[in-house]
Amino acid sequence: MNFIEDLKWRGALNQVTDEAGLLEAMQSGQIGAYVGTDPTADSLHLGHLIPFMVLKRFQNAGGKAVIIVGGATGSIGDPRPTTERQLLSQEQLLINEKGITTQVTKLFGDDNTTIVNNNDWLGKLTLTDFLRDYGKLFSINVMLKKDVVASRLESGISFTEFTYQILQAIDFHELWRRENVQLQIGGSDQWGNITSGVDLIHSLEGSDANAYGLTIPLMTDATGKKFGKSEGNAIWLNPEKTSPYTFYQFWLNQSDEDVVKYLKYFTFLAPDEIDTLAQTVKTDPGAREAQRRLAQEVTRFVHGQAAVEEAEALSKALFNGDIAELSAAQIADAFGGVPSFDTAAEVKNVVDFLVAGGVEKSKRQAREDVMNGAITVNGDKMTDVTADIDPSTHYDGQFVLVRRGKKKYFLGKVK
Repeated sequence: MNFIEDLKWRGALNQVTDEAGLLEAMQSGQIGAYVGTDPTADSLHLGHLIPFMVLKRFQNAGGKAVIIVGGATGSIGDPRPTTERQLLSQEQLLINEKGITTQVTKLFGDDNTTIVNNNDWLGKLTLTDFLRDYGKLFSINVMLKKDVVASRLESGISFTEFTYQILQAIDFHELWRRENVQLQIGGSDQWGNITSGVDLIHSLEGSDANAYGLTIPLMTDATGKKFGKSEGNAIWLNPEKTSPYTFYQFWLNQSDEDVVKYLKYFTFLAPDEIDTLAQTVKTDPGAREAQRRLAQEVTRFVHGQAAVEEAEALSKALFNGDIAELSAAQIADAFGGVPSFDTAAEVKNVVDFLVAGGVEKSKRQAREDVMNGAITVNGDKMTDVTADIDPSTHYDGQFVLVRRGKKKYFLGKVK
């Protein structure tokens, strides 16, 4: 399959301005494609990964990947569906730019990859240059009809955000001129901005200039929820914000209804291999082989093979109950989301410890659960109500991990 056919098979193509022209341009020699991201945070999240996966496929098909880190556009704000973006200080923008640049470099490598900052050209553009060279080429009537603008007309949109589409169009033209970028890739909500860029290139360079736009469908899960929105918590690509283990678990926990779609979109596995995994979902869903392969492939792409091995080793230890030998960092990673309580570093009777930490509501219930073998502390089953808990014995003295019953965990944080 060619680039476009592959995207269609994977469900990763929404619109393209000129499919035949794009394929002909790709076949005639190496061209560039770009994805832009504004540095609104110091890390990318899963939502950003969606267009980057298509850009990576373009690169794998022989093209050059170009990524814009929007230092200029990030400083003024991009139109949101309902509100304007919170503006950031220049200091924070620089921190964010550095973090994102590091991440995209890791994703795309150095071969056939260029990372640029649009502040290099937009930052030098004067107001009179902007109005003279670009403003006269854009029709207000057309700009008002763009979805991202039209949806905001009743509630209000600032002139700054209204002109964002012109700045994005200038980016496309600059990359067309500097890097032979002939394709812009974006989400379905970017169609209007992308076509503005195509139109600007045709206005400045001639109607026969090769410039194309491609958008990606809005990705949702089987329930209709926007992909990656997990109870309001973003899944970050920065391992310090979302650990590789948590990242791996996110993919491992995908539903049978979604896993094949995500295998197609977020992995580079061949169609026949994905079809085989799709069959296992039907014939042996309990094995969760498709989910495991999805977790392995995406975690490897974002964090590397060592992160996959670490996540799987931690998962195995937790499944087998071998938690006593885990490191403090692994405990913090694996149990960061369970109920927690603060505890002193001093030795305390197990019954008093359980009640003080809120694991048990009363000493009577605590004694009963201990005698029945329902309490495990740091991997050791407690059966003696006179036993003591010494926080210094495990996990560098930072944590005490309590399990009540088979699955209910509590994490004591030693202060």
